[in-house]
Amino acid sequence: MGIVVQKYGGSSVATAEHIKAVAERVEKAHEGGLDLVVVVSAMGKTTDRLLALAGEVAKDPSPREIDQLLSTGERQSVALLAMALHDRGVEATSLSGPQAGMRITGRHGSGVISEIQTERMRQLLREGHVVIVAGFQGMNALGDVITLGRGGSDTTAVALAASLHADRCEIYTDVDGIYTADPRIVPAARRIPMISPAEIAEMAWRGAKVMHPRAVELGALYSVEIHVRSSFDEGPGTVIREGKDLEHLETRETLAGIVHDLDVSRVALTGIKTGPGTLSRVFAPLAQAGISVDVIVESAPKEGAADVAFTVRRADFAEARRLTGKVASSLGGQVEGEENLGKISVVGTGMLNRPGYAARMFDALGRAGIPIRMVSTSEIQVTCVIPAERVEEAVRRLHEDFELEERDV
Repeated sequence: MGIVVQKYGGSSVATAEHIKAVAERVEKAHEGGLDLVVVVSAMGKTTDRLLALAGEVAKDPSPREIDQLLSTGERQSVALLAMALHDRGVEATSLSGPQAGMRITGRHGSGVISEIQTERMRQLLREGHVVIVAGFQGMNALGDVITLGRGGSDTTAVALAASLHADRCEIYTDVDGIYTADPRIVPAARRIPMISPAEIAEMAWRGAKVMHPRAVELGALYSVEIHVRSSFDEGPGTVIREGKDLEHLETRETLAGIVHDLDVSRVALTGIKTGPGTLSRVFAPLAQAGISVDVIVESAPKEGAADVAFTVRRADFAEARRLTGKVASSLGGQVEGEENLGKISVVGTGMLNRPGYAARMFDALGRAGIPIRMVSTSEIQVTCVIPAERVEEAVRRLHEDFELEERDV
């Protein structure tokens, strides 16, 4: 049988008992003849606890030392899981990211994987070992630890699956798959048995928390089949792969699900003079500051002036407003902002060729009296920026309006 990469998130290894349960699952898969590479995250809230400790001992800790500190969380997890497997009579070897051959470029705290040197892992697999790899981390050209940022363990797992030509990558988490909406908000939400990489990537970017979008995009690029399953039961979960089912052709359901995000704020530059290079002047300082921009809306110029609005995470709001305030002033305009916002998105492939989704969404929100601040569309999604306090209501209304709880997904 082939290689399978499994990844267990922080909630799956949060306690000693959880780690023992993961070891039992890994042992069963190993006894079934699989060559296993297991990626684990730090236990529970370890990363948050370590960041808090850093803040207690230093006002402005260096990014390098933050990476040194945070990488210890995953190293604890891999060692403990290896011990639990040894206790069950399973040969297992734990590896940090650098020991596993993860080569990383970029800045501390937001590195990207440039290469994976797989020789050591392949040798251990040939010797019958379960290989346990610390997620979220690797080593740069200087030999320093670099972390991949939040969600980096998902990216580690998918990258390993691609490099090792694994049969599949299994992501184990505290939910039993991907749903048509957040089940905590919509109890009638349905689990989606299979979804395309494009759909889940869009859902992840729009706020779904099940998988990190970087990992999904990496899987799509290298044709890695990804299974999202629960650590706590044996359900089938959700399979992420390109669909080849020809049964329904164009009659198949287009809409995959409703996604929301509460980490949204809006910055608007009003009355700025427009011309060639204006948008570059607005967004270049944000890029240099590492601030990601999502929804962007520009009004049509009138008498040489226009308005430009965009969304950022709330943590970036103050800095984004400060930077763009300077630009707005230099262009004869003003800057304003709003923090307490959220996004609601309908996502599904083929929406571009089936008119009416946007109108139906606007109608449902209008009937509920929910104001729309901004709109973004593509061939696979329609997103509305709305007041944060109305987001959960919007999720329920749209899920019901699009009848997602009634159809076979």
